[in-house]
Amino acid sequence: MKVSMSLILITLSALVTIAKAYDPSPLQDFCVAIDDPKNGVFVNGKFCKDPKQAKAEDFFSSGLNQAGITNNKVQSNVTTVNVDQIPGLNTLGISLVRIDYAPYGQNPPHTHPRATEILVLVEGTLYVGFVSSNQDNNRLFAKVLNPGDVFVFPIGMIHFQVNIGKTPAVAFAGLSSQNAGVITIADTVFGSTPPINPDILAQAFQLDVNVVKDLEAKFKN
Repeated sequence: MKVSMSLILITLSALVTIAKAYDPSPLQDFCVAIDDPKNGVFVNGKFCKDPKQAKAEDFFSSGLNQAGITNNKVQSNVTTVNVDQIPGLNTLGISLVRIDYAPYGQNPPHTHPRATEILVLVEGTLYVGFVSSNQDNNRLFAKVLNPGDVFVFPIGMIHFQVNIGKTPAVAFAGLSSQNAGVITIADTVFGSTPPINPDILAQAFQLDVNVVKDLEAKFKN
């Protein structure tokens, strides 16, 4: 049976349209998240309260004017404002973080599985970047940021920020998900529970197996 080229093109166009039809916009004004399923509707990982019971506090949070504690191994702190802090963010596809960096502190290589991130630096000097996928030959895209500069980390890309200044730095970032998730590469690979077989990681990273065992001991949860 012969099929016309125009019919093939129409079919392919329809398939592409269907493939793009994910994560639809909410069909209501808001869907304030609640933990109690009683009289709730489960949407995007949360139960939604009756819209008539929503109040201003469901869409409010405070405290981002306060610096986070950076006295830790990476010398940075991420203060998250997502659906867990603001229930009204549920289904809206957006969240916010404040990142504080001690001098020479870093937000180590990590990825957000569900969000693109846009970061604006308000204080200090950062060296930031992301690495593209294997298909793009793992190219590094990096810049030095000064106050007022903005940088975007595409969804799923491994990225990082490092304070290269002698004074603290502060940045704010928006994420295109109400619950972006985070996978810190070193913690995930070397600190999993139970641990990944050291022989596997030694081959993957081209390291001596004893080095891997040492790293797993350092990152053990």
